[in-house]
Amino acid sequence: MKPNIILVNFDDLGYGDLGCYGSKVNRTPFIDKLASEGIIFTDFYAASPVCSPSRAALMTGCYPKRIGFSSFDGKSVLFPGAAIGLNPEETTIAQLLKNAGYSTMIIGKWHCGDQPEFLPLNYGFDHYYGLPYSNDMGRQKRKENMSEEELAQYDKIYPPLPLISDNDVIQEQPDQRGLIERYVEQAVKFIRNNAKNPFFLYFAPMQVHLPLYAPERFVRESINGDFGACVECVDWAIGVMINELKKLGNYENTIIIITSDNGSLAANGASNGKLRGRKATTWEGGMRVPCIFHWKQLIKKYAVCSEIACNIDFLPTFANIVGIELQQDRIIDGIDLMPVIVNTQPDEIKLEIQRAGISINGPKRDSILYYSRDNLEAVRVGEWKLHFRKGNQEIKELYNLKEDIGETNNVYNNYPEIVHKLNLFAQKCREDLGDSAVNIVGKNTRLPGRVKNPKMLTEYDPDHPYIIALYDKMEVG
Repeated sequence: MKPNIILVNFDDLGYGDLGCYGSKVNRTPFIDKLASEGIIFTDFYAASPVCSPSRAALMTGCYPKRIGFSSFDGKSVLFPGAAIGLNPEETTIAQLLKNAGYSTMIIGKWHCGDQPEFLPLNYGFDHYYGLPYSNDMGRQKRKENMSEEELAQYDKIYPPLPLISDNDVIQEQPDQRGLIERYVEQAVKFIRNNAKNPFFLYFAPMQVHLPLYAPERFVRESINGDFGACVECVDWAIGVMINELKKLGNYENTIIIITSDNGSLAANGASNGKLRGRKATTWEGGMRVPCIFHWKQLIKKYAVCSEIACNIDFLPTFANIVGIELQQDRIIDGIDLMPVIVNTQPDEIKLEIQRAGISINGPKRDSILYYSRDNLEAVRVGEWKLHFRKGNQEIKELYNLKEDIGETNNVYNNYPEIVHKLNLFAQKCREDLGDSAVNIVGKNTRLPGRVKNPKMLTEYDPDHPYIIALYDKMEVG
């Protein structure tokens, strides 16, 4: 039987926020157990330092710039009522697996478009339950002394937070503290309903995005405030799913992947470990994130993988595992991870994986691109990372990431030949994907989806009996 796949995509989880990545303040026993039985990646990247581009990249196996998802009418992410969404002509992981006979579901944050044309059921998912965008985009506590005009503008930009089931809004302004339990309930139902056929579950909790909400138990027990509570409640959720899989006899043949859509804010208890920078930057702290790959049936030896990998690599990896050839009519930037995963295993396990019909040959990723909106700000090739700019400021900085993970020692002037090599590589990438900072339009990019008359999914109604009319925190992230 083909393996089940559970892909857990945290929101804003940093490189140093899990126990298996060095955290001493966030307790993650279930995730740490998965890491101890699987592959832990040290050099794994989200394709963007912010959520909408990263999540679309994960779904399609393409850099955000490739699919027109690097900026959104001047904004870095999608906001409620945006006219833009993921182009329905793009092939997603869910569509690929659905075509291979999988049942598919997304639980949690989508953030690839909130118009009816752009909701998950248009992209290969059989079911959806969750929030269409970030949890700070609902109605939150306001600043004191706001004018009536300011309040009206606030209500226009941030409508009641919608909780969606399939294509319908089933609640406005849900109590965020209880959402993780509702998500777990949906996950358990989905796992049970597909006990005898392969399934793909994309589990995308709102944690640990601001504002930080978790059930009371986790807040009470946390030693790292609300942030620790949020990390630990997702670890609990993963533990419940593992327990269900074991009861059904499906644990060993379920691939479980844990990762994050971008780095953390490095505040409010969050940590990017030794990495420089934070979410929304192209320093390592903005894009290098945790990734754990667990498949007990075939990956039988714990290993640390230091090869470069990216969330755009999931799509071709899953295609290889389930035996589907990728479309040849469009460019996919992802690279199959199975060859580097298999190289961490003994020869007898490699043979077992080959006997399962999985290819273990192919190229490995040797580079990563760091785009901020439409601007190429840095590139990594092998162990070397070259920065060109940060925002509107041009810079010249070169780091050896194997020796200097924190990007503290700029060796730009010491290695002119490396700088030259990386500049040539960057120029080819600009010609391919574009770079607005130097006025280059890419030759091989595609358009996002767009509707003419976008509408909000919800509108504030003063007579509506909201359970939480205004969330009691003002944090945004």
